[in-house]
Amino acid sequence: VQLVESGGGLVQAGGSLRLSCAASTQTFSSYDMGWFRQAPGKERDFVAAINWSGGSTYYEESVKGRFTISRDNRRDMVYLEMGRLKPEDTGVYYCAASTGMGVTPREYDYWGQGTQVTVSS
Repeated sequence: VQLVESGGGLVQAGGSLRLSCAASTQTFSSYDMGWFRQAPGKERDFVAAINWSGGSTYYEESVKGRFTISRDNRRDMVYLEMGRLKPEDTGVYYCAASTGMGVTPREYDYWGQGTQVTVSS
């Protein structure tokens, strides 16, 4: 499974961004998907996850109500809509695929290269 993220950039606090992740696999709908982020000098942290059908989602507490994860199994895509962005949301955002909807990096088997999100104050 190959994953390619896009949509990162520089945005002011309070603004919005939409991240996309394109998957290269014929079995995309069999994977649960997650988004993680990593700030400089910090560990890679869970942001959001969605199950294979899109019927179940889970969010890290600090992004609840601001971020929305979704997927399109016809297009092999997963998205992260980010709103009311804060400077502490800054980091490299990674898309990941798993056979189980976990919240730790070790539970995910495939990773993209990441896309930088920078939120200025």
